[in-house]
Amino acid sequence: MDAISGDLNAPHSMGTTIIGVTYDGGVVLGADSRTSTGMYVANRASDKITQLTDNVYICRSGSAADSQIVSDYVRYYLHQHTIQLGQPATVKVAANLVRLIAYNNKNMLQTGLIVGGWDKYEGGKIYGIPLGGTILELPFTIGGSGSSYLYGFFDQVWKEGMTQDEAEKLVVKAVSLAIARDGASGGVVRTVTINKDGATRKFYPGESLPLWHEELEAKDSLLDILSAASPEPMVS
Repeated sequence: MDAISGDLNAPHSMGTTIIGVTYDGGVVLGADSRTSTGMYVANRASDKITQLTDNVYICRSGSAADSQIVSDYVRYYLHQHTIQLGQPATVKVAANLVRLIAYNNKNMLQTGLIVGGWDKYEGGKIYGIPLGGTILELPFTIGGSGSSYLYGFFDQVWKEGMTQDEAEKLVVKAVSLAIARDGASGGVVRTVTINKDGATRKFYPGESLPLWHEELEAKDSLLDILSAASPEPMVS
């Protein structure tokens, strides 16, 4: 009983799969939706892709509380920055602000982040900010517990100059592969595509994702069956 209560009271952790990919014209960010508390799933449909500005988004992994407070602070500072300059912040400015907060609080924060977006100066950019506050500008980056299963996959399939459709399909396929292998990743897949035309969110429910490695096809739960069935008339 103590073990069960300990899991229920554990901090919410997004044992996660987060991905950022550049393509010819913009970037695609993707993430699963499982948030866990110890061995329990606290939220099976959480949104791990957070908007910082109109043209910059952030993918969050690690401690849910830590990543949320960093995102809130950065969003506030970028709003002030935009008011002062009279124009949107660049992706580099947003990523460096995330890096500054993560590095200055590295002894207290347990979160890995991916910042991606598009601006008129440099186009689509992806920055990885792992634990400790390092910042890395990369053509693609992956993070969270599910990333361990994806390095070889990206080594094989990644290529420069992908189209938007190719990049979106790559992100969805990669997240679904991680969900198949990683017990801390699951739920649905969410993506955000950012380019000169703005940001477009897409949602891929679990039943639409491909099955891998002898995964069992999802079946209706007992609750779904009972709620869908019409009640039998009572006969006296």
